[in-house]
Amino acid sequence: MTTRTAAQRRDEARAEFESFLAECPSREILQTIASKWTCLVLASLADGSMRYNALARRIAGISPRMLTQTLRTLERDGLISRDVTLAVPIEVRYSLTELGTGLLGVVLQLKTWAETHVAAVRAARVSYRE
Repeated sequence: MTTRTAAQRRDEARAEFESFLAECPSREILQTIASKWTCLVLASLADGSMRYNALARRIAGISPRMLTQTLRTLERDGLISRDVTLAVPIEVRYSLTELGTGLLGVVLQLKTWAETHVAAVRAARVSYRE
């Protein structure tokens, strides 16, 4: 058994999850969190839990199928939780988990950047077409 330094162990661990490699599992996670719907759902939940219909009203343009699919994916990946309250009618609320809250800062920065730079990006698109 060879002795390795802490730096060598860290380098080996980093090499296991290299997003530029086609077979890296982190690519699947990047695909999920890079989705516009994922970003908008997470940003919507920043202020607290919400019901499905409230999310659907808040996120203009998302189809019911896409919202359901996005919520299931985020729940599967541990970014949101689905809380069911047994009442009449049954109430289902979605909220951020600790993992989702950790990602929220990055998502809100992306959202703010997009809102701040939309004019510059549109101008670049016009220039590109000319």
